[in-house]
Amino acid sequence: MSEGSSNNQTRAYLMKRFETLGIHPRGKLGQNFLIDLNLLHLLHRSAELCENDVVLEVGTGTGSLTGAMAMEAGQVVTVEVDAVMHEMAKQEHWDKKNIRFLFADILENKNRLNQDVLRVVREELGKSPDRRFKLCANLPYQIATPLMSNLLLTDIPPYSMTVTIQKEVGDRIVAKPRTKDYGALAVWMQAQCDCRIVRVMPPTVFWPRPKVDSAIVQVVYNEKKRARIPNLRYFHEFIRALFFHRRKFLRSVLCSAFKNKLGKEVVDQVLDEMELQGEIRAETLPVNKILEMSEKFRVHLPEDKQFLLS
Repeated sequence: MSEGSSNNQTRAYLMKRFETLGIHPRGKLGQNFLIDLNLLHLLHRSAELCENDVVLEVGTGTGSLTGAMAMEAGQVVTVEVDAVMHEMAKQEHWDKKNIRFLFADILENKNRLNQDVLRVVREELGKSPDRRFKLCANLPYQIATPLMSNLLLTDIPPYSMTVTIQKEVGDRIVAKPRTKDYGALAVWMQAQCDCRIVRVMPPTVFWPRPKVDSAIVQVVYNEKKRARIPNLRYFHEFIRALFFHRRKFLRSVLCSAFKNKLGKEVVDQVLDEMELQGEIRAETLPVNKILEMSEKFRVHLPEDKQFLLS
């Protein structure tokens, strides 16, 4: 969801500005602009920015959140895929020296982030050992999951991610075992981070109005949690395979995931060691159990087969 509100960016202001430029919000790019100033400020405040922070914003929009963050953060790196929005924001904030405007798509594909953007973030982080990386943005719905998930696979996982996303995705991030929303995304995020929903927001606080509720979600990186995962990419693929057929029983899922890599006797051995029945489903297992299971299987795999689970 591209950003779009400041002290004067009401719905009427935005409509007039877009009419003057002869443009319209582009739904396929997720351009729904936040017009509730209190909620915009809540998003901004929740990120708790300071001069040591390098902030990545995805979806510059008209640049109002960009400018607000630049007043507190050491550096803002803002990415926009719409050429008109990109130029509009640059003109609005031409005098701010701590904003780097990038005209780019944050995703090279659904499984890979734009390496040029990451290069810029690394460059800014490298200017001081005290700098921290944060993501703060009104995200387009369609990129929220791949962006947040893939950032945790990089060598520069964000200190925090404070974002506006579809409520359904937020529910999946904070979901607990034995609920319909609990799955690979919940396990991946909660295994490394502390996750919470800050505020649920109705469609009426955006222009144009989306068809679904949104939420401000905050994900804070937890080094102690991440230290429990020796091989991050293996764990990522393990949980994706574990929940790929979520209605199947656990033993069947595991045998399928490790087909041609581990025998069924290894699957049975691990389940016995963990005192788990093969007829349960993965969605009943808490994050800690899935972490333990992941490692028990990994030690049986040759190193060259630890990235080939899914």
